[in-house]
Amino acid sequence: MIGEILIYVVIAISSLFITGYAVHMFIGGLVSPEAEYQLIAIVCLIIVGVIGYMTWDVIQRRSGRK
Repeated sequence: MIGEILIYVVIAISSLFITGYAVHMFIGGLVSPEAEYQLIAIVCLIIVGVIGYMTWDVIQRRSGRK
């Protein structure tokens, strides 16, 4: 179980880095740096919410509640 949690954490962190970099590649240079940082933060917060929901769903399914 610890190995599985470690894998999920590594995947979640790498997903956030890739998401931030993808936003940077799409809008970098088109908007001001402040706006770019704000958009990266907003998109990463959305992804954190999605990852949190997926984590909650896995926990619910494994505990037999769904």
